[in-house]
Parts: sequence; structure tokens; C-alpha cells
Amino acid sequence: MSLRADAAALQDDLVALRRELHQIPEIGLDLPRTQERVLAALDGLPLEISTGSALSSITAVLRGGRSGNGVRPVVLLRGDMDALPVAEQTGEPFTSRHEGAMHACGHDLHTAGLVGAARLLSAHRDELAGDVVFMFQPGEEGFDGAGHMLAEGVLTAAGRPADYAYGLHVTSSLFPRGVFTSRPGRFMAASAGLFVRVVGAGGHGARPHDALDPVTVAAEMVGALQTMVTRRFDVADPVVITVGVFKAGTKRNIIPDDAMFEATIRSFDSTTRDRVGELAVRLCHKLAEAHGLTAEVQFDGEYPATVNHAAEYEFVAETVRGVFGEERFTLLDNPLTGSEDFSRVLEKVPGAYMFLGACVGDDPGGAAPNHSPRATFDDSVLGDGAAVLAELARRRLTG
Repeated sequence: MSLRADAAALQDDLVALRRELHQIPEIGLDLPRTQERVLAALDGLPLEISTGSALSSITAVLRGGRSGNGVRPVVLLRGDMDALPVAEQTGEPFTSRHEGAMHACGHDLHTAGLVGAARLLSAHRDELAGDVVFMFQPGEEGFDGAGHMLAEGVLTAAGRPADYAYGLHVTSSLFPRGVFTSRPGRFMAASAGLFVRVVGAGGHGARPHDALDPVTVAAEMVGALQTMVTRRFDVADPVVITVGVFKAGTKRNIIPDDAMFEATIRSFDSTTRDRVGELAVRLCHKLAEAHGLTAEVQFDGEYPATVNHAAEYEFVAETVRGVFGEERFTLLDNPLTGSEDFSRVLEKVPGAYMFLGACVGDDPGGAAPNHSPRATFDDSVLGDGAAVLAELARRRLTG
């Protein structure tokens, strides 16, 4: 049987696993229940399994059973496992049982799909003249789980460095169900965080002249950051700054002592990202100073841009088309401003990342996006995602 046919036979099991994971979402680097469930799903497979010390990661190595000529290549396949601090509003029968946490980005599908790839390749291990590393990663959503796993040696888990690396990300909108998409070169943005606390002097809301109002200054900073983007950066070198947190005060007639906000910064070039940070920090300090206040400003560079290796992109495209047909793969015209810590893997290992449409229904444009409390994913794509990951590894290890 083909891997596609084998994956179809696993579909019901993968859906059941995904829905179980969906009900127990965990956030960050510590995912004990998720780790326990994944280990149970891998039990009985011919894998060398280790778990992380600084995080609830799982690294599983499959040794191919076929002898090869010379050095045996290593393929790394990755799936992230963590959820988001989002209160689910989907109404699904398998909705989250953990209040305030939700698999709103589809990582439950990634995890189940990677388990499927492990089962498929384990069944075909005698065909493989090399080894596969399955990277089950916590902490993608802002916790740099990939960085932690790299520090703990995931790239050399097979005893030698990985030669190729692949991963995929489902989307609840953007792309039609079942369609894979990617592009060579820049694929997703670099990210950074900006954290600002404006310190003034509180007072009565009716007498602002007797206080130093941090709210108005912080609000001015938010607007000034948008102006900075349009006036200091070339439109051909895109930059996005979004303030997602703004906190101040306790009551409408009280001027607080301080106000704070947090922003995410996206760009497609690490040099540009660092320049944004330099200018943003200076802007916030100077605006506070101009109004007689002070600012505490922190800029944290997070993930580098996700850059697909051109030859590996072509290999992914050829593989998907070969397994599912021309209509199931499309070139993404422009990179997306989302970010991914799989970028850390691709900085060190030739490979590629792709999207897989998991839209419920036929209108991706009208569907709730990833990270929405109403985001839903069609888990009918699970078998296909597992088949593609497994086929990429098999072709690399049997060629």
C-alpha cells in the first residue's frame, strides 16, 4: 500500500487523538498532560524516545532498517503541541475543558499529524536507508520552544546532525481545505516584542494639570509608532507594529501613576527588525521626556524570519503534487507576517515549511482565523498532512 492509502486507514485514529488533545490544551513549555497522551500514542512503535529537561518535549528517533551507501541521512519532522490563552467559543462537542486555554492555532492537528507520520514510517522502516527524528515541541507561541529543543540537542538526536527538516502548519482560513502552499525564500516574518511602561504622577481626573498623565503619553506613543513605520521604513521592506495590550488606571476620574503597553513587531529581515527596535525604544523615551515623564522600554528580539531553502521548497512541491495531484499544491505569492520558531531549525538545517488549508466549509475568506476564539479546523486533512510528512522523509531516505 502507498503511504497515502496507509494514512487514510489511520484517519479515524488521528481524528480521535486530535479531538482528545483539543480538550486538554496546555500553554507554554510545560505540557504534562499533552506529553503523557502523545507518549501513549507512540507506545509500541520502534522508536528511541527521550523527553526534555527544561520543557515537556518529546524527541523520537526511528532507525531505518535498510542498509545504505556511506553516511546515512537524517530527516527531522516537527509538530508543535502548545495552545493559546484563549477562551474557546466554537461550540464544538470536543471543546476545551481547560478554562481560558484553547488550541486556537491548530497545534492539536500538528501533534496528531506527526504521530500519524511516526506510525506510517514505522510501518515502512525497512525501506529507509537513514533515520527520522520526530520533534514534538512545546512553547511555539512566544516561548521559543524550538530554541530550547535545539539547546537540548534535538538536531543531533540521531547521533549525527539532521540533513533535512520539514514541517507544516494548518490554517482555519486563508486557504481552501486540503490545499498545501509554500514558497521559496522568505516565507514568514521575524518577530520581536516591545514592552513599555510610562511613569508619571497620578492625580484627580478633574485637575490633570496637577498630575503627570501617563495614559495620554502612552496613547501618543502608540500612534507615533505607526507614523514611524510609514516614515522611517521603505514600503518595499514591510514592517508591522501591533499593540495588543494596553493597561492603565482603576477608575475614570483617577489619573494613574503609570500606563503600560505591549506590541508585537514583524519584519522579513532581522536587520530591519533590530532597526525597528532601536528607533522604537528611542521614540518612546523621547516622547516621555518631552512631556516630563519617564519610560521604561524593553525590546526583545524573538524569532528570526522563516526562510525556506529553494531546493527543499521544490522538493516539497514536487512531493505533494506527486502524492495528491497538481491541484493540491499552490505557490504562495507573498510571505506572511506571522512568525514561527521553526525558523531556528531552518537557520541550521536545509528544509522547508508549508501551510495546509483546514478550513471548515468552502469559504476560507469568511472563516474565523487562527488565534480567534471561534477558529475551527477540519480534521479531515489529518491523514493527508501525515502522509506528506512521511512521504518527504521516505523519499529523502530511499532516493
